[in-house]
Amino acid sequence: MGKIIALANQKGGVGKTTTSINLAASLATLEKTVLLVDADPQANASSGLGVDIQDVEFSLYDCLIKKIDPRDAIYTTDVEGLDIIPSHINLVGAEIEMLNLDQRERVMKRILEPLAQDYDYVLIDCLPSLGLITVNALTAADSVIIPVQCEYFALEGISKLLNTIKIIKSKLNPKLEIEGFLLTMYDSRLKLANQIYDEVKRHFQELVFKTVIQRNVKLSEAPSHGLPVILYDAESTGSKNHLALAKEIINKNA
Repeated sequence: MGKIIALANQKGGVGKTTTSINLAASLATLEKTVLLVDADPQANASSGLGVDIQDVEFSLYDCLIKKIDPRDAIYTTDVEGLDIIPSHINLVGAEIEMLNLDQRERVMKRILEPLAQDYDYVLIDCLPSLGLITVNALTAADSVIIPVQCEYFALEGISKLLNTIKIIKSKLNPKLEIEGFLLTMYDSRLKLANQIYDEVKRHFQELVFKTVIQRNVKLSEAPSHGLPVILYDAESTGSKNHLALAKEIINKNA
């Protein structure tokens, strides 16, 4: 049975999608089988792995709302061992459509649990909100990675997310754990970045990943080519950071 990990933070621009794409690709490079679930209507994780959104017959939306067999919505990528359930702009309206569903917080769990048997890891790229889709992702997940940007407002909103996780743990998913806080967009030359790092480390201690994701041009360029950074430039800092993160997660779950 594979481990289901959600990547969540209701703050936008913290590197959730970049981490989702590149962590998934790095885990696959380390010979793990991985399914990435794009749960963000912007579908950036899908296009970042070379999926043409216009050509997609079934997406996560169809699985959630139209009850399509999720296996029909799985697409392969250029990375061996990495598959994806893409997103679609229709997902924007899914939260409203799901309001009348029975057990509406558990729809994604019912979709992903059977699939988790076929993979070592299932990663869910959540949208930047704490709405019903994110609640579904956290209810389906075994654990959550929280990307934290090394910038001034980094810790703003984390207490709200932690509160949501606490509520979901008590009411919907008692096994939900925090996999770790991941510091992203780190620039060691900046005094502020080091202050944020120290502050996050002081607050959350051993829950903070040893690996930090540094600011890196290649990491920013790769999605426009529809490639994870490990295929775009395997020697780049971004590639090495995500491989280190993947190894840290594998060792933690060994």
